[in-house]
Amino acid sequence: MQTEVPDRILRINAVLARTGLSRSTMYRKMESGTFPGNVQISTRCVGWRESAVNAWLRNPRFYCVDDVANDDS
Repeated sequence: MQTEVPDRILRINAVLARTGLSRSTMYRKMESGTFPGNVQISTRCVGWRESAVNAWLRNPRFYCVDDVANDDS
């Protein structure tokens, strides 16, 4: 029996709607490490892990990709 809820992949429009960021701001934050990176779904398709976006939403001002990567270890 599976007790863990699988992590959903959100497409860009869903991420932008949830965060309230513009596309350019989101990509700028990704580049600086203050927003979760995307995952490649197929050749021309990317998405974001819902859990990573939710982690950013809990604390957007102090979110750091390095901190999240260290917590997973």
